Amino acid sequence: MILFKKEHQLQYYLNTLRLNKKSIGLIPTMGALHEGHLSLIRKAKEENDCVVCSVFVNPTQFNNDADLEKYPRTEANDIELLTSIGTDIIFMPSVEEVYPKELNTTLGLDFGELATTMEGEFRPGHFDGMAQVVNRFLNMVQPHSLYMGQKDFQQITIVRNMLIQLGSEVRLVMCPILRQDNGLAMSSRNVRLTPENRALAVKVSQTLSAAKNLIDKKTPKEIEEWAMQELNIPKFRPEYFSIVDGITLQLIEDFGKTNSAVACTAVWAGDVRLIDNMILKS
Repeated sequence: MILFKKEHQLQYYLNTLRLNKKSIGLIPTMGALHEGHLSLIRKAKEENDCVVCSVFVNPTQFNNDADLEKYPRTEANDIELLTSIGTDIIFMPSVEEVYPKELNTTLGLDFGELATTMEGEFRPGHFDGMAQVVNRFLNMVQPHSLYMGQKDFQQITIVRNMLIQLGSEVRLVMCPILRQDNGLAMSSRNVRLTPENRALAVKVSQTLSAAKNLIDKKTPKEIEEWAMQELNIPKFRPEYFSIVDGITLQLIEDFGKTNSAVACTAVWAGDVRLIDNMILKS
């Protein structure tokens, strides 16, 4: 394992690999790593000669300063975990390294309705900041493949659109959600859940699973309304439960008129915001 904090040092090393026709896989993270992240590393290791994992809490994708401040930072543990599974390179740049004053890193891309629904409604500006930092890491690492988790389904859809708009040849790989034994989707924010709210949080995945079992019995709208009622329990505050087309992210009215349907939800459990999704039809 090699740890880099400077872009020029990282690029010098990676350029040597490229000259020797070695493939490079990138996993961008904000740290506070868990088994879900490690599954991305393992997948990338299967498919590439060199795996780069970035650890960087990106300020431009937080629309709430308090959320940025509370985001868990566990660098020592992250390094230990990444080393234990044989990650080739860890890239831990500073904010100044990612966003140098002399470089304009804004993208100016229009993601249209992909970015205005669901998370876009409740977190304005989030996806512009997310796309900005993913593009920045793509430029710094110049990987052949990019690995991201399904848990952030809307994010992956927007990154795919970004790659198309930029004419990028980078291969985007979506890896499945990893869940704890009780069904709770693994997330860095889970460490902030109180024991009581952690026990209640299983309700999110249970509702998604139940929704999947209802697709032959109810319309998407009926399932959405039912799910919001199910999630409206003490200690919970559901923001949305949307059944969308897996490509356009637009609400669907009839399961028979789409080849891809995904149920996406966001719920506050106490002061921790949880997101989750389940592919209903693909």
